[in-house]
Amino acid sequence: MPPAFGPSSAALALAALLACAANPTQAGPLRIGEAMLEPVPFAALPGFAGDDLAAALAAFRATCATRPGPVLGEAAPNAPSQDLALPCAAAATVPPEGAKDFFERHFSAYRLLRPNRDAAAERSAGFLTGYFEPELAGSPGPTPDFPVPALARPDDLVSLEPGETRPGLDPTLRAARRDGDAFRPYPDRAAIEDGALGTRARPLLWLRDAVDLLVLQVQGSGRVRLPDGRSVRLAYDGRNGRPYTSVARLIVTGGHLPLEGLTLARWTGWLRDNPAIARDLIRRNASYIFFRIDDGLPDRAGPRGGAGVPLTAGRSLAVDATLWRYGVPFWLDGSLPDPQGGTTPLRRLVIAQDTGSAILGPARGDLYLGTGAQAGAVAGLLRDPTRFVVLLPKQGGGGSLAPGAAP
Repeated sequence: MPPAFGPSSAALALAALLACAANPTQAGPLRIGEAMLEPVPFAALPGFAGDDLAAALAAFRATCATRPGPVLGEAAPNAPSQDLALPCAAAATVPPEGAKDFFERHFSAYRLLRPNRDAAAERSAGFLTGYFEPELAGSPGPTPDFPVPALARPDDLVSLEPGETRPGLDPTLRAARRDGDAFRPYPDRAAIEDGALGTRARPLLWLRDAVDLLVLQVQGSGRVRLPDGRSVRLAYDGRNGRPYTSVARLIVTGGHLPLEGLTLARWTGWLRDNPAIARDLIRRNASYIFFRIDDGLPDRAGPRGGAGVPLTAGRSLAVDATLWRYGVPFWLDGSLPDPQGGTTPLRRLVIAQDTGSAILGPARGDLYLGTGAQAGAVAGLLRDPTRFVVLLPKQGGGGSLAPGAAP
C-alpha cells in the first residue's frame, strides 16, 4: 500500500490558483465529479521515468483510432477539457523511445484529490481493483455437464447512454425493454433465469454452472474451451440495466467467509459447495450481462473493452465512462498483490479503455490483468487504495508549459 499523504490547506489553495491561471475562464480550481485536480510535475511522479512508457503509448495510440467523444464530466462547472485530438495526431509518428517526451510535451499531470473526505489518506487515495479474461469450459449445446446458457443480446433490449432516459422509466435504470412505442424496465436476473425472455432467450454457448456464468458476467468477457478443443471468445454485448451487486461482498457481509484472503477461487468454490445459498445470493445481483461471439481477434490479443479496442494486460484501465473519455492516461501509484501473500509496487502509466457498472467516481479504476487463472488470482486480490494522477491534454498542442508539465 502506498504511503498516505494529505495536502495542506495552503497546497490546495495554491493548486486552485495554478489551475485558474492555466484556464483563465475557470471560476475556481479544476474539478471532475467529487475530485479536485491538483497540478503536479512529472518529475514528482515516483518511477515515471523508469516505466515502460512505450507500452502505454501503444495503448494510447490504439484508442485514438476510436475517436472518443465528450462525456458528461466535461459539461460540469470547472471541468477540464479531455479533447485528445491534438495528442492523438502527434502520437502517430512518435517512436517508442520518444514516449516519455511525448507524454510530457502534450499532457499536464493532475493529482486527483477528494477534499470532502475526512481522513487525509482518503482525500489522496482512490480505489483500484483488478479484472481479467477467464478461460472456462463449455459446450455448443446443452448437456448434463453444461446446463447453463450464456445468452445473446435480446432484440428488445434498448441500452441507454449516460444521462439518457425514457418516459415513465426510472432514471437510475441503464436499459429498457421496448414494448411497441413504450418502454418498460428490463427483467432482472431472477426473472430472466425464470424464463422472462421467452423465445428471445438465445443461448450462444452452454457453461458448467451458474458460478461460471457469474464469473463471465462480472469480468465482462471470456474464452470458452469446447470439447473439440476450439476456443470461442464471448464479448460483452449489453446488460439489462439493473444495479450491480457484488456476490463476493454478500458472502462476506453474510458471515460466510472473511474478507482477508478472499480469492476468486475461494469464493467461487464456496458457492459451489453451498448451492442452495449460492442460488439466492447470485439472484440478488439483479444485473445481467449478454454476450456475442467475437471471432475477429487473434488468440494473443486481449478482449475488446468499452473503447472497442483489444485490452492490454497491465495497461488498460476501466473507468467511470460518465466522467472520463476513453484514451485519457492515468498514472497509478499503489501496489499489486502476490497470490503468495506479498505485494509489489505498482507505478505505471495506463490508458482508459473500458468501463464497468461498479466503476463509479473519478478516482476509481479497474485494471485489466490478462487472460487465465494466474491473472485471475491477482485480479481477485487487488483491492488497493491507489493514488491516481490524470494526464490531461494541453491546449494549443503542447507548445507552452502548463501546471504539471515538465520543464
